[in-house]
Amino acid sequence: MKSRVMCLGVFVAALAAPLSAQAQGIPGGFVHGAHEGYRIAGPIGAIVGAPVGGVIGGIEGLLGVGPAAYHEPSPPPPRRSKKKARKAAAR
Repeated sequence: MKSRVMCLGVFVAALAAPLSAQAQGIPGGFVHGAHEGYRIAGPIGAIVGAPVGGVIGGIEGLLGVGPAAYHEPSPPPPRRSKKKARKAAAR
């Protein structure tokens, strides 16, 4: 009897895990969508952006994708020739 209850508990927890992950992304996506919509298109953009952001946040939460930022690395400094380096050192 105890093993059946334990198996049922594990089964229910396994089914509920993706739903709880999805629920964590919805409020953040809702807020982000409202903020970006208001920034771009004013109050109407906030009204439209909020539910769209909530849906996108829910999908990201379901898939386990978090927000990420990409920063392009800065280019290396230009190389100077040996001749120019000697001239600069001589000054």
